[in-house]
Amino acid sequence: MGDPVDVRRLLTGAGVSIAVIALAGCTSSNAGVQTPELEPRGTVLTTVKPTRQDLTNTISLAGKVAINPVFGIVAPKSGELRYLQRPPSPTRYDQETWVATVWRKGRPYSVEIPAGATMAGRLMEDRADVTAGMPVVSARHMGYGIVADIDSAMAYRISGAAKSVEGQIKNGPGPFKCKPLGTIAALPAGTIPAPPPTSPAPNASGAPDPQPEPEAPSGGEGSEPTGLQLVCTAPSGIKLINGAAVTLNLVTGKADNALVLPVEAIAGTQGRGKVDLVGPDRVRKTVDVVLGLTDGKVVQIKSGLKGDETVAIPGPNLPTAAAVPGDQPSGFTG
Repeated sequence: MGDPVDVRRLLTGAGVSIAVIALAGCTSSNAGVQTPELEPRGTVLTTVKPTRQDLTNTISLAGKVAINPVFGIVAPKSGELRYLQRPPSPTRYDQETWVATVWRKGRPYSVEIPAGATMAGRLMEDRADVTAGMPVVSARHMGYGIVADIDSAMAYRISGAAKSVEGQIKNGPGPFKCKPLGTIAALPAGTIPAPPPTSPAPNASGAPDPQPEPEAPSGGEGSEPTGLQLVCTAPSGIKLINGAAVTLNLVTGKADNALVLPVEAIAGTQGRGKVDLVGPDRVRKTVDVVLGLTDGKVVQIKSGLKGDETVAIPGPNLPTAAAVPGDQPSGFTG
């Protein structure tokens, strides 16, 4: 008879073989699984649906108290601008003052300076063609006012008019209503023309008397240019100190139950914009929308969406302007 079989060695060898086969089987079954990684380029990862909410466009500005601040008066209509022959008397500021007329299709539209102010200068040439909302006259408020500079990025949010303004003087009175004056548009330098010459009266001999040189009007030499700024006046009961710091809160518009999207989902922030809609196949489709108010977080969608769409975040990239041959980037040093 042969040597006795070592059962333990056989079982041990069989166990090793089974383990190797099992390990190989596990390896082969996972061969098709890829290592987790980023989604393919262009895949939409974040989406949002339009919602509805009451929207108030509120802006906070830093201002200060100023004496006799200058503000702009705009053309009421588009047409031809015609100034009065003589500038109005600077001492008459207790009532509205007619200073110019815009003629449109044979019909006159008056340009008037409000009570409490006097004319500071002409901003356009006489008989110039103007458009509605264009500053044509600078006026000077007589007394204390509050002036706040406006960053150009906020200009379209304010849109030339504030529905209501509240002021708070630092370490002083407030909050109080502040009445806006004129427009926020930047004003060019204003000029006050010399009065027209008068015909000399003859003396007893029949020869005209020598006339002195015409004097410049007592209103001064016009107004200095300004940047974008808001000028408003506080109630008479509010004590103001020249140069005191003031915080102004502007409400420039309100919309009830407005359809809104986050600002990150929109290309553009004023007037017209674009959004990317996402279909069931996760493919983007860019559509145009009409925009309304914004509070800096969401933007009102006035038209272009029904409200049940799925919108991609971030929004579409607007094409950049084509480079002009010969242009160099800012800061380029030959």
